Amino acid sequence: MATSISATGFKGGLGTSFYGSWGTSIVGEDYAMLAKSVPNHVRVAKPVRAQPMMKNVNEGKGLFAPIVVVTRQIIGKKRFNQFRGKAIALHSQVITEFCKSIGADSKQRQGLIRLAKKNGERLGFLA
Repeated sequence: MATSISATGFKGGLGTSFYGSWGTSIVGEDYAMLAKSVPNHVRVAKPVRAQPMMKNVNEGKGLFAPIVVVTRQIIGKKRFNQFRGKAIALHSQVITEFCKSIGADSKQRQGLIRLAKKNGERLGFLA
């Protein structure tokens, strides 16, 4: 036997405990208590973002990393970064001169410089 559903319940004789409409389901004292318990406004804090840090992925790894770290501690970070900058610039010049001598174009030269940087990171020179 098939039964149909109406707003007052099942026609098969089963009743429902819900009388009224959805808009009047919370009335009177219950509504007043609920309204008092909910704050008027909600403050939302800004999400905390970590400061981006330029950090070497291979920090402390590589064959020459301990030597690089000890040297940086001995001569100081500022002088060490100046020395490393000069060494990198000199190495880039050597790569450029090599590319000129074999007739490589600028795209190949950039590839060699990137390869030198990757190798320097793996060996620990950029630790």
